[in-house]
Amino acid sequence: MSKPSVTTQIDQRGVATVTLNRPERHNAFDDAVIAELSAAFHNVAGNDSVRVMVLAAAGKHFSAGADLSWMRRMGNASYDTNLADAEALANMLRTLNELPKPTIARVQGSAWGGALGLICCCDLAVATSSATFRFSEVRLGLVPATISPYVIAAIGPRAARRYFLSAESINSDTAEDLGLVSKIAKESDLDPVVENWIDHLLQNGPQAMAEAKRLIAEVSGKPLSDELLWHTSETIARLRVSEEGREGLSAFLEKRAAKWQQTP
Repeated sequence: MSKPSVTTQIDQRGVATVTLNRPERHNAFDDAVIAELSAAFHNVAGNDSVRVMVLAAAGKHFSAGADLSWMRRMGNASYDTNLADAEALANMLRTLNELPKPTIARVQGSAWGGALGLICCCDLAVATSSATFRFSEVRLGLVPATISPYVIAAIGPRAARRYFLSAESINSDTAEDLGLVSKIAKESDLDPVVENWIDHLLQNGPQAMAEAKRLIAEVSGKPLSDELLWHTSETIARLRVSEEGREGLSAFLEKRAAKWQQTP
């Protein structure tokens, strides 16, 4: 029986680690890997015991992006087959982007092409100081289409014009400056950075973090209107009277740990 290309482990704290598990192919993904990632993200989203998700990769590299054998196969397929294939990738990325749990990308080695979509869909991303990044699609006569909404939201259209068109390599310092990643670290510090973020996230209300992610998506880029002001007012009012909101305020006033901060 062949090993899975994507694995999921959940620890006693409720931290799920979803790992790309094709190190022999530099974690390049194809339609099968996309399906496995999509299933993993849906399972994490629907698991009430999961509080945080880490997206990691086995081996030396985070991901080389699209598997060339897959690209060759798609190049010989029909337009309709390619459309269905691209929609599967787009839906997987959307599932990750909208996951109602905080997500952390743990990045080492190279991250090319579609791999940058995975990183930009995560809420936080840490990369090793030796990591390199590249939007390599135009070298193949293609464009980073399905990842573009998430990448442009992260780095802005001006930077996207440069790096989508040039396909030049991006080092870790530049990736941090652009907003591709949140932080860079020495290889030995990669896991401690992830653990520090997990510690912070586990102190926070699960519902509040899900609502915060939704709020960012709903407010970002919207004009300041009466409808937007009503929406933000309704959101905080609803959360103040929610079970989690009342528990959080009571715990703060009573100088005790909230229910979600207690060790399982």
